[in-house]
Amino acid sequence: MQRRRTAVLLLTLLMFTGILAFKADRWLGVSDEPIAFEASFAPSPTLDSLDQVRAHLIRLGVHRLPPLPPEAIDTETLWLARAIYSETKRPEEMELIAWVVRNRVETRYRGKATYREVILDPYQFSAFLPYNPRRFYYMRLTPHSKAPGWQQALSIAYYVRFADPQYRPFSIRTRHFYSEQSMTDQLFPIWAEGVHPVRPARYRIDERRFRFYEDIS
Repeated sequence: MQRRRTAVLLLTLLMFTGILAFKADRWLGVSDEPIAFEASFAPSPTLDSLDQVRAHLIRLGVHRLPPLPPEAIDTETLWLARAIYSETKRPEEMELIAWVVRNRVETRYRGKATYREVILDPYQFSAFLPYNPRRFYYMRLTPHSKAPGWQQALSIAYYVRFADPQYRPFSIRTRHFYSEQSMTDQLFPIWAEGVHPVRPARYRIDERRFRFYEDIS
């Protein structure tokens, strides 16, 4: 019953978000489709399983993700959202970083098999270092928190966790990234020396903000 109720809530959000996005395109002169599309966009009444709703959510794309009801956020999604939100507040960057974390989970990098384990793995994510003064803040974020951009981070984390692997923006071996802007005492990490970053299949990210690497041990 709980899963069905969550699915219905998500379904309502998806339908509402899709109609708003369509309206915005028409107002901006982007779409030439007839108004009849609006009725056909509404998901089928039989779309009542959480898996089916997730599939529709993924098709929307990261910039059109609706906020999710708190009961849709499980512990693993929450940890992923905390990690990406700690690194950046830009949605396209959050998505790419989320894929790096998912890659680590799925390849059991450093022996870690859950999102919580990967994110709290010592000295891997700077915001969660024991001496970082912001650690407590990020670890206290919940599905109900109202920090600017946090609800979007939750939606992106959910999107990436359940996305089909075909949407992966780089290989599953891409498990490292760093931000030049956050480096205080050196230009790049030791592990990045002499290694070329990979280019994500989507988004053009300023390399001074983030670079992504594959096959780093």
